Amino acid sequence: MLTEGIGNPQPAGNTLWGAFAGCTPAETEIGDSVAMCTVVWFKKDLRVADHAPLAAAAALPGPVLGLFVLEPEWLHSPECDSQHVEFALQCLAELRQALAVRGLPLLVHVGPVIEALAQLRRSHGVAHLLSHEETGPGWSYARDVAVADWCRAHGIAWQEFAQTGVVRRLRSRNGWAERWQQRMGQRQVDMPLGWQGARVALADLPTLEQLGLQPHGRRVQAAGEAAAHGVLQSFLHMRGGAYAKSLSSPLTAEDGCSRLSPHLAFGTLSVRQVYQATQVRIRAVREAGDGEDRHWLGALRSFAGRLHWHCHFMQKLEDAPQIEQQNFARVYDGLREDDFDAGRFDAWCAGQTGYPMVDACMRSLKATGWLNFRMRAMLVSFASYHLWLHWRETGLFLARQFLDFEPGIHWCQMQMQSGTTGINTLRIYSPTKQAQDHDPVGVFIRRWVPELANVPLSLLPTPWLMGAAQQRAAGCVIGQHYPAPIVDDAAAVKQAKERLYGLRGTPKAKAEANAIQDKHGSRKAGLPTTTGSKRNRPPRTPAPSAQLDLF
Repeated sequence: MLTEGIGNPQPAGNTLWGAFAGCTPAETEIGDSVAMCTVVWFKKDLRVADHAPLAAAAALPGPVLGLFVLEPEWLHSPECDSQHVEFALQCLAELRQALAVRGLPLLVHVGPVIEALAQLRRSHGVAHLLSHEETGPGWSYARDVAVADWCRAHGIAWQEFAQTGVVRRLRSRNGWAERWQQRMGQRQVDMPLGWQGARVALADLPTLEQLGLQPHGRRVQAAGEAAAHGVLQSFLHMRGGAYAKSLSSPLTAEDGCSRLSPHLAFGTLSVRQVYQATQVRIRAVREAGDGEDRHWLGALRSFAGRLHWHCHFMQKLEDAPQIEQQNFARVYDGLREDDFDAGRFDAWCAGQTGYPMVDACMRSLKATGWLNFRMRAMLVSFASYHLWLHWRETGLFLARQFLDFEPGIHWCQMQMQSGTTGINTLRIYSPTKQAQDHDPVGVFIRRWVPELANVPLSLLPTPWLMGAAQQRAAGCVIGQHYPAPIVDDAAAVKQAKERLYGLRGTPKAKAEANAIQDKHGSRKAGLPTTTGSKRNRPPRTPAPSAQLDLF
């Protein structure tokens, strides 16, 4: 289950796609007359605009090469799905064209990063390596450490540039919000007119089949920088006016949310570009006065605020990378680990829990790669509290389903929604109430759980309450056409609350919560910085999710 959708990458032929096909001898040997080159290493920044490494490369002497690496560590990771790889490849196709018209070739390597750099060092000579910083899973951190060691050993200057509000080696959260605001307010990096590109012949990008990956079959969003700007503009000028009212229902959120999260995850837009475009739109609404619907102002301000939370959660992983693997609050160690029920997990993954809203959300997510925040939170809540499943296993499965998977945001949210941060209010969602509130006429459930198409609306959230005659009339016999509830709602929630609240009330848990809040808690005005006493307990409404399409 943990590697579903990913095969064993088996690239055909040369692993540096397009690097050496057709090179002349002068290009494959470093001589006195050949200038040492600069390599721009693309990671989660698949764009040309507001790209500091590209601008820096244009100012350095000598030829420049662009490099993207399809790393085995990524392709084999339990978070990776072929939808992520396909989205990246589509972004790369557009990026390669945008760079080519400015004279810069983009090479794509299948294999370890150091292997690609070593090949380029032998063939072209490498003096400088430029890239953006990345806050990612443990494998990416280990990779960066290895690249830094390799660069030092070979006399190559590696310079990294910040591209989000995440601050490396942050000592204290005090003042972080102000630093974020300063970064977002800085002028965007000007796009260079062109580069002195190194001479290489480019082959086609690899396909999923060549990488040994299976098709994902999802209907996902369009990829690339042009698509990202189109989505941004449509949200700011057409779709975003009802933003605050559209967040909760999977029906209205599909169009009313920004839908920018995949583009931020792959870097086809920078956070700063989105923030500044939003501020421009806010000023335009203000200046328009009565000529512009005033509801836009509140919607845009709400959206801009969530960009702050986007980096807030990523900063947590930067400061505490262990939260990818272990409980944020260690007092919860052992709470769920030994109770993992594979049968419940499989039913949850398949959308066969017997709770229609849960199953509809899971099936929708698996088909499209996207789901709005409240419904994502409900899926995690149901898995964590009703089914008592550990967040690590469910988090890996969801990471493969989310096209917009962003590690820092994802793992913080998994722990927040499963109650292991120690500082956030437990939010246990009722699947029945969520269906009644956010799918009141049953459109969403009937679309994704067609077994229930003829169930009366009043019983659609709770089909197990149908009598035998009603089941036959609806063509849906519970236990035959659609499963009975996998657990009893009230009993499961009662047991989960007893176990969690009992633990949270201990002196050890309170002390650890205070330490976590002091290190990772928001410093925004009005939010407490300590927990424990009634006066200083955390706010009842936790911070919203940071992925833009989650809310």
